[in-house]
Amino acid sequence: MEKIRRPSHAGSWYTDNPKKLEEELEGWLSATGLTKSPDVRGVIAPHAGYSYSGRAAAYAFGNIDPTNITRVFLLGPSHHYYTPKCALSTATVYETPIGDLPIDLEVIEELKATGKFELMDLQVDEAEHSMEMHLPYLAKIFEGHPVKVVPILVGSLHANNEAMYGRLLAKYVDDPTNFFSVSSDFCHWGSRFQYTHYDKKCGPIHKSIEALDRMGMDIIETGNADAFKQYLSEYDNTICGKASNQCFLAYVEELLDKDKDQVPPVSAYGNSIALGWQQQQGCAVIVVYWKRPSKVA
Repeated sequence: MEKIRRPSHAGSWYTDNPKKLEEELEGWLSATGLTKSPDVRGVIAPHAGYSYSGRAAAYAFGNIDPTNITRVFLLGPSHHYYTPKCALSTATVYETPIGDLPIDLEVIEELKATGKFELMDLQVDEAEHSMEMHLPYLAKIFEGHPVKVVPILVGSLHANNEAMYGRLLAKYVDDPTNFFSVSSDFCHWGSRFQYTHYDKKCGPIHKSIEALDRMGMDIIETGNADAFKQYLSEYDNTICGKASNQCFLAYVEELLDKDKDQVPPVSAYGNSIALGWQQQQGCAVIVVYWKRPSKVA
C-alpha cells in the first residue's frame, strides 16, 4: 500500500501551482548556462524558500546529467525533531506539484538492517523542509528518467557517528548510478539565531558573513572532515546542514582512502574527487565531481 508524503511546504515556501513551478525551475536552470556532466555525482544545495534560494539552487542541479542515474540519496538536517542518529523515511512516495518520486524501498531495508538508523513517521517527515526543498528540482531534472530516492534525515550526530554513517554510505557512492543531494544552508546571522560574529576587517556585516561562509566552503572543498570540524569549533558558524556536510565529508574521505592505491588519477579535475563551489544571491552551492581512477596494470 502506498504511503504518500505530501508536499507540505508547497504554497508557502514555493508555489503549489504546477505550471508556475515548472516555468520558474526551467527559467532558473536555463539562466545558469551550465553544461551537464556525467562526472557530477553529488551536490550541496540550499533549502531556504525559493524566493531566497531558488535561483541559487539551479547552479547545483543544473550540472546534473540524469542519463545513467537511477537512485538519489537525499540527506537533510533535522530542524524540529531531535535524534542522535540518522532516520529513514517510512513513506513509499514523495509527492511534488510537478511529479512524484518513488522511494527505493530495497535500499531503505538494507540501511534499516544495519540497526544504525531510526525510522521517522510521516508527521515528522512532512514537518521537515530541508529535503522537500530539493524535491521539485529533482523531479524536474529527472523527468522522464526512472529514478528512486533514499531520504535520510540527519540528526545531531557525534563525531564517531558521522564517520560510521560515512562508512555505511561509501559503498553507495562507489556506484555510478547513485547520486547524492545534500541539503544545507550556511550562516544564519542575527539575534534571532543567537549568532552575531562580526569581523570588522572584512568591512560591512554582509561581507563578514560572506567571508565566514567562503572559509567554510573552501574547507569543504578540500574534503577534510577534521578541518571542517575545527572550523566549526572555532567560529561556531550556524550552518544548519553541518551534520549533513560532515556525513558527506566522511564518505568522501572513505572513498579517497580507497583510492590511495589506485594511481595515477585520471580525472580531468586532477583527483578522483573534486568539489567546486560558488555563491549566488548569498546562497552557497557545492558540486561534487567524481571519476574513479584506473588501477595501474
